Amino acid sequence: MEKTLNRWVIAFICTLLMVSLGTVYAWSFFQKPLCDTYFWSNSQVAWAFSLAICFLGLAAAAGGMLLPRTGPTRLALLGGVLFGSGYLLAALALRMHSLPLLYMGYGVIGGTGLGLGYVAPVATVARWFPDRKGFATGMVVMGFGFGALLMSKVIAPLLLTQLAGDMVRVFAVTGVLFLLVTIPCAAVVRNPPAGWVPPGYAPPPASSVSGPDEWGRGARACILSREFALLWVIFFCNITAGIAIIGFQSPLFQDICSKADPALGKEALARYGATLIAVSSLFNGIGRFFWGGLSDRIGRRETFRLILGSQLLAFVLLLYTDSPWLFALLVCYILLCYGGGFGTMPSFVIDLFGSRVMPAVYGTILTAWAAAGIAGPQLVALIKDRYPAGLYPGQASFYSFAMGCGFLLAGLVFSFLVKSKRT
Repeated sequence: MEKTLNRWVIAFICTLLMVSLGTVYAWSFFQKPLCDTYFWSNSQVAWAFSLAICFLGLAAAAGGMLLPRTGPTRLALLGGVLFGSGYLLAALALRMHSLPLLYMGYGVIGGTGLGLGYVAPVATVARWFPDRKGFATGMVVMGFGFGALLMSKVIAPLLLTQLAGDMVRVFAVTGVLFLLVTIPCAAVVRNPPAGWVPPGYAPPPASSVSGPDEWGRGARACILSREFALLWVIFFCNITAGIAIIGFQSPLFQDICSKADPALGKEALARYGATLIAVSSLFNGIGRFFWGGLSDRIGRRETFRLILGSQLLAFVLLLYTDSPWLFALLVCYILLCYGGGFGTMPSFVIDLFGSRVMPAVYGTILTAWAAAGIAGPQLVALIKDRYPAGLYPGQASFYSFAMGCGFLLAGLVFSFLVKSKRT
């Protein structure tokens, strides 16, 4: 009973750590204020978010390789320190009006911390819950989705109010806050004792477990396999479509709200944008838990097909809607599916390649996140800069959603090429 309770404590701490890291998804809250305050373009500001997601994926890949040697505690501690330090450097960059320093601090250093901090809890909780992999990993990555709610409706508005809108001090205080939260959480993240299994759980015979136990493949062979390539492309397509919305959901929503009601002022539009970030982040988090649990029942492959296909229909509807309410509803569903990809992929990797190489293979597959972090936000930023709302009403949104349709359709096609071994 004590060990059963202990694994739930570990899961809770891992989830709390992921909530802190997931605040990166509230970047669109700062997108418009930074453009207006520092007279930077959408593309220039979006590069900070793009680089953060890019280095998140790259660092997660490296972290997956390092995890068996360093253990989850050290990796998570390093991730927490770098993540908080990234905010502090971003504050210095804003004080100096320096885009390169903003990219280095928030993007490269903070993003590296995100990646190292992300991979450790996911791999760790999978070891504690061999009997409920989809449920457990979905619950932990759900915390990452909830981070945007914490930032957009609690931390950022509170600090902006208390600090009189001083963006430099907002980023500095946020950095200190995250250092105080992530470091103690990371110190608790650890693997179960050798040979430990949950009460009542009987591990399957080695001959029936997919992955290296059956074929003798190491991590390198798995990463170079056809199955890995297909999973990478599917993951990339789903993330690119979703993260394009995440990075610009507030500005896009403000555009459609101002078009529906030209009398709305900047403050009202900003509140509407922050509310959408908060509500959609709930769906992002719930999607990781919901789809991950569903995949335990219907299979990982079928779950991804549902995620991609239904999300494609949502993007098609976005192409033709002028209703703020319908827009918000569709964005929330897209974030539900976006989160679902992250809730399902860890278990999919374990099913296809086995738990022994899971940290290395899953870490490497997160490079799809890195690539999508560049592709999605930058494509939307370029579209918005090319078709500003004042001159081309609705055009930026239309082309952005059409781009999302293309990526989702490609991902759906590739999902039918996956030959799942156990699902």
